[in-house]
Amino acid sequence: MDEILEILEKDARLTPKEIAAMLSLDEKEIEKKIAAYEEQGIILGYKTVINKELLGVAHDKVRALIEVKVVPEKDVGFDNIAKRIYFFDEVKSCFLVSGDYDLLLIVEGDDIHTVAGFVAEKLSPMENVRGTRTHFLLKKYKEDGIVLIGKDDVKRMPISY
Repeated sequence: MDEILEILEKDARLTPKEIAAMLSLDEKEIEKKIAAYEEQGIILGYKTVINKELLGVAHDKVRALIEVKVVPEKDVGFDNIAKRIYFFDEVKSCFLVSGDYDLLLIVEGDDIHTVAGFVAEKLSPMENVRGTRTHFLLKKYKEDGIVLIGKDDVKRMPISY
């Protein structure tokens, strides 16, 4: 992978000027490459990971991992059913996986009932869906490679001899 992409993947806040200095390249060259990556769809967006627990948010969205067993379609496999599923607003991520289930979804809703309603009313009734298993996310420790627990949260027992 290109060094520019590796740098941006770790910290998208870096400016083309900072990246140019890191790589000993011209700033305009970096700007052109980033613009080309965006135009080609290689860079799809930029994301900020927020530790909402530290904000004291009283009511955050409920997230769930949903395993989905599906029947693949002739000549297209899992792609069409995955496409029909990932266009639901509740679905934040959709992956083809190995194992007992075929698709893994990350779903978000206002509360447990919203997620349950999505599964019961939209997902399960789909023609090619043969089964689901839902796991509600209770606490985030690490997201996208970033540890969310502050240093003060790690409690260690003192050692005495």
